[in-house]
Amino acid sequence: MRLTPVTWERLTDAVADRVLDLTPDDGGERPRVALDGAPATRPDVLGEALAEALRLRGRPVVRVQARNYWRPASQRYELGRHDADAYYERWLDSGALWREVFDPLAPGGTGRVLPSRYDPATDRATRTAYEELPPGGVLLLEGALLQGYGFPVDLCVHLRMSEAALARRTPQDERWTLPAYARYEQECAPGATADVLVHTDDPRHPAWSG
Repeated sequence: MRLTPVTWERLTDAVADRVLDLTPDDGGERPRVALDGAPATRPDVLGEALAEALRLRGRPVVRVQARNYWRPASQRYELGRHDADAYYERWLDSGALWREVFDPLAPGGTGRVLPSRYDPATDRATRTAYEELPPGGVLLLEGALLQGYGFPVDLCVHLRMSEAALARRTPQDERWTLPAYARYEQECAPGATADVLVHTDDPRHPAWSG
């Protein structure tokens, strides 16, 4: 895939404009966008900028960070605190995401989305209130390892780093997760299946598939 240099501002505006033209494949009224990338690629930063760009275009937005749908620590660490396969396979409570986020946004759904279910830092439920996403509103799901679950997203942006750059930019105490990202690349080929690929080895100078 050919990539071209782009600024974050131009990329954000282009993705926002593309979201305006989305028509959900299942006939729903609320486009669903995934911003998929390891923490080092900062999908949350792109999510914040994209949410602002969409709101300026008159679209309500609900942001959901995948880490706030992780399972409790007792389940995440069942095989040890640093098990990369468990991180890849078991940390995300995909059933809760379906129930609290995707099902309400399906055709005929209520539009009532729970943006945050669980805080992994405190190991407690967040008790966040539900948010009503009106027709035409946009869901932004931000986080790592998102492809492969069959989530019904209408646009997927994959933020990618080379293996060397990812290792360099991942904090020492999180490097045990690197085999999970290598496995993700091998099994899901997220850069090939995403609608938009953004290469971020140098975060100051991204390149993208357009």
